[in-house]
Amino acid sequence: MKKIANYENKKLLVVGLGKSGVNSAKLLHKLGADVIVNDLKDAPADVLKELNAEQIKVITGSHPLNLLNGIDLIVKNPGIPYSNVLIAEALKRKIPIITEPELAFEILDAPMIGVTGTNGKTTTTTLISLMLNQGKSTGKAYVAGNIGIPATQVAQEITQNDVMVTELSSFQLMGITKLRPHIAVLTNIYEAHTDYHGTRDNYIKAKMNITKNQTEDDFFIVNWDSEEWRTLSKQSKAKIIPFSRKGTSEDGAYEKNGWLFYQSEKIMKASEIKIPGDHNIENALAALAVAKLMGQENENIVEVLKTFSGVKHRTQFVTKINNRKFYNDSKATNIEATEKALAGFNNPIVLLAGGLDRGFTFERLIPYFRNVKGIILFGETADLIAKVAREAGVSQIIKTENVKLAVPIAYEMSNENDIILLSPACASWDQYPTFEVRGDMFIDAVEDLKKELEM
Repeated sequence: MKKIANYENKKLLVVGLGKSGVNSAKLLHKLGADVIVNDLKDAPADVLKELNAEQIKVITGSHPLNLLNGIDLIVKNPGIPYSNVLIAEALKRKIPIITEPELAFEILDAPMIGVTGTNGKTTTTTLISLMLNQGKSTGKAYVAGNIGIPATQVAQEITQNDVMVTELSSFQLMGITKLRPHIAVLTNIYEAHTDYHGTRDNYIKAKMNITKNQTEDDFFIVNWDSEEWRTLSKQSKAKIIPFSRKGTSEDGAYEKNGWLFYQSEKIMKASEIKIPGDHNIENALAALAVAKLMGQENENIVEVLKTFSGVKHRTQFVTKINNRKFYNDSKATNIEATEKALAGFNNPIVLLAGGLDRGFTFERLIPYFRNVKGIILFGETADLIAKVAREAGVSQIIKTENVKLAVPIAYEMSNENDIILLSPACASWDQYPTFEVRGDMFIDAVEDLKKELEM
C-alpha cells in the first residue's frame, strides 16, 4: 500500500453504506481524514459499531444538504445516481466526486488490470486471475471491484509482486479521474443501463473511461468483432490488442479453424474450453491476451480453460436430474446475455425468463428460440416475452409467479437430455433485490426438486 498524504486533515463524505462505502470510510480514516458516512437506510448494528469504534461519524435516514458544508471530496457508492439530491447539490457546488476504485488506485502499489463491458466482465476477470495464478510461485493475482470484493480492501493488502484484476462497471467508471490500468479490457458494449446513464452515448463514454488515462506504455484489449468497438479503440492512447472470435484480426488473440491462437501461436482447440457458448470463447480470448501480455506459459493458460467450470450465476452448471442438465444464468440481465446463453446449447432447452420491464421488446430473441421447446415466464415482462415466444413457434408457454415455482414446471415440461436454463433477459429488481438472490432461489429450488425426486 502506498503511503499518501493528500487526505490528511481533509473533511470527506462517503455516500452509501455498502461494502465499498464502509471500506472507503475506514481507509480514508487511516489516511488521516475526517470522515462522515451517509446513507438513506439505517446501518446494520455490526457495521455501526465497527465505524463508531474508529470514530467515523454515521448519519442515516436522509441526505441532509448541510452535510456538504466544508466537504473537500465525496466518495460515492456507484449505484447512487448523480441525480440524487445530495450528489446533484455537490455537483452544483463543484465538490469533487469519485468512486471507490479511484480511491483504491491511489494507494495501489502493484499493476492493475481493469475489465469492463456489458457482458462477460466477471467471467473474464475470473479467468484472468486463474490464468495468472496458475503455476505461479511468487506473488498473486487478486480479483477486486464489481466482482464483489471492494478494491480498497484488496489494495491495502497487495504487494509490488502482486497484480490486481479489477472488474469495473460503468457506474464505477463514471467516477474516474486518475485510475489507469496497465492493461484494460473491453469485452463488448450493448444496450444497457440507459435508465441510469440517460443515453447510450453516456453509457459508452463511462465505459471508455477505463482507457482515458492510459498511455503508449499500456495495453487496451478490445473485442474486434464489431465495427463500433474497433472505432472506439481509436480513442485510446494505449497499444491496441484485438481479440476476435470471428477472425477479424490476427494481431492479438483469435479463433481460427476451431483453434485459439495468440498472434501466430496455436494455443488449444476451442472445443476444449469447459464452459459452453461462443460468448465464453470471447471471454477466453480476452483473458488469454492478458495472460500472454503478462508472460504466462501456454500450458498454464490451457489448464485453466480446460478445467474452469464457470462463475456462479453465469451459465453456471447446477446439477443433473434424471439426465436433465440445469444451468443458472441469472446474471443475464439483458437480451444480449440471453442470446449468448441460448446459442451455447444444441440440445432442446426449457427456458426460464422474465423480470424488470425497462421498456424493451424482445423480438431479437426469436432466432435464438430455435432450440427452445418450452418457456416458463415470470415478472413484469412475462407477457412481452410470451408474445415473441408464440411468434417463434415455441410449443409450450406457461406463466407463473416466480423462479421457485418455475423449476418444477420446467422439469415436467422436459425430457431426458434437455437443458433447463434460467436466463431471464431482464434485471431482477421487480421481484428480487439482486440477480444473485434470483439465482440462489433457482439453485435452492433445483436442489429441493432433486431431493423430492430421490425420495
